[in-house]
Amino acid sequence: MNIFITGIGTDVGKTIVSAIVVEALQADYWKPIQAGNLDWTDTHTVASLVSNKKSVFHPEAFRLKTPMSPHAAAEIEHVDINLKKIKRPKTKNRLVIEGAGGLLVPLNNQNTIVDLIRPDDFVLVVSKHYLGSINHTLMTLEILKSRKLKNIKLIFKGIPDLSAESIIEKMSGITVIGLIDQEKQITPEMVSKYASQLKPILKKLTDSQT
Repeated sequence: MNIFITGIGTDVGKTIVSAIVVEALQADYWKPIQAGNLDWTDTHTVASLVSNKKSVFHPEAFRLKTPMSPHAAAEIEHVDINLKKIKRPKTKNRLVIEGAGGLLVPLNNQNTIVDLIRPDDFVLVVSKHYLGSINHTLMTLEILKSRKLKNIKLIFKGIPDLSAESIIEKMSGITVIGLIDQEKQITPEMVSKYASQLKPILKKLTDSQT
């Protein structure tokens, strides 16, 4: 089963969580669209944090230089982001797919990130606590449920907030599978630590759907 990792917005921890999931499942990794910093992409970051030798890091479908929303970067660079050109890598391994920003980040005049998610994907939503994050998290989950997606779980990153986590879980009906704490340094050892903690539940969730 493929794992699609999305978030409630930008800079909530999708790339770090992607590295942890890749390491936990020894999965492949793919970011369909990279916008900005092509010298050190999210793919480079994940590859630098993963220790196992099985994972393969597949090239992006679109590489845009401009650090903006994909639709805007593509317009500036005269690129047509067409969903037909975004083809998932062929692999017999599990594939971790990392989205860009939140679900409604535009790719072009018709499509957003959520249109890259398939019905049989396991969707892992990354949330981070800040003023307004409860609203953003619940809206993200509502969008996914409105698409009739069934395999959805939550993971939090940053300083814990039990009250916020509890109300989000109760109101959404979506299970929280873990918390990535506010770590001082992001290292392969840190990623390996969380990967070991999450491996049993991730394997159970993805194996049950294969």
